Amino acid sequence: MAKRPRIAVIGSSNIDLTTFADRFPEPGETIFGQKFDLGFGGKGANQAVAARLCGADVFMVARVGSDLFGPAAIDNLRKIGIDTTHVKQIEGLSSGVAPIFVEPNGQNRILVVKGANDALKPADVDAAAETLKTADCIVLQFEIPVETVYYAIAFARKHGIRCILNPAPAQAVEMQALNGLDYFVPNESETEAITGTAARNVADAKKCTEKLLAGGIHRVIITLGANGCLLAGRDLSEHLPAFTVKSIDSSGAGDAFIGSFAGFLAEGIPEREAVRRANLYAALSTTGIGTQKSFYGRARFDAEWARQS
Repeated sequence: MAKRPRIAVIGSSNIDLTTFADRFPEPGETIFGQKFDLGFGGKGANQAVAARLCGADVFMVARVGSDLFGPAAIDNLRKIGIDTTHVKQIEGLSSGVAPIFVEPNGQNRILVVKGANDALKPADVDAAAETLKTADCIVLQFEIPVETVYYAIAFARKHGIRCILNPAPAQAVEMQALNGLDYFVPNESETEAITGTAARNVADAKKCTEKLLAGGIHRVIITLGANGCLLAGRDLSEHLPAFTVKSIDSSGAGDAFIGSFAGFLAEGIPEREAVRRANLYAALSTTGIGTQKSFYGRARFDAEWARQS
């Protein structure tokens, strides 16, 4: 590793409630599931864990509830080695939860209840300012209030800190607030929701990146699942194919991509290679069940990278 990067994740912490079934039920229908798994999740926490497992020093700015899940979520992050100084419990609110339904082919559907994640405000970014200023990269998602996301982007821009936004779950975006953003990383459905243009293939994705780049974003990476991803900027547009693995659960793959990419880039790996490594890291995460539990440690990843790259 060229250097040990420092990654700040301002974002969500949830509990994942994953049900595996032969198919999704129809409206009004009750069916039996095959098995159930409870795990720690949330896009912010997942991305923090991926970055940490890839070798970065990581700290989170997040909020959890006053229920049984809150202390457990904080303890889980600490055990992984993530700094939780700025992860606080909020009295009277539930922790965020995410019921996840997975089909045999690995396709998933997720319903997120934000809970205490909605209590993360711009003032909390200010409260963590001195720690945030030490970061090589700030990572954000849309499972916290959008006003907090925009405030954090402005903070990163003001202090010259690289910033990555994963606009998930998709919602309307104020492009002016993203002017100067370093990396905007949506998947196909998020891209379509934000641009109004379908991203069903690489050609479609290229058209979408043109719209996003026109708003002042420096780099756009559209993740395309089994089709890899498209890396675009005003000076480039390149499709980077996926790696072939035996996928059993795609939950958290996007988060694995974001967290690992942040870490690889911050440690000094060239951009294109960092994206390729993140492609493989995300693919490998789909070979296990759950989100954080399926993420590879750095030594195991490096061995696979040496074999497949």
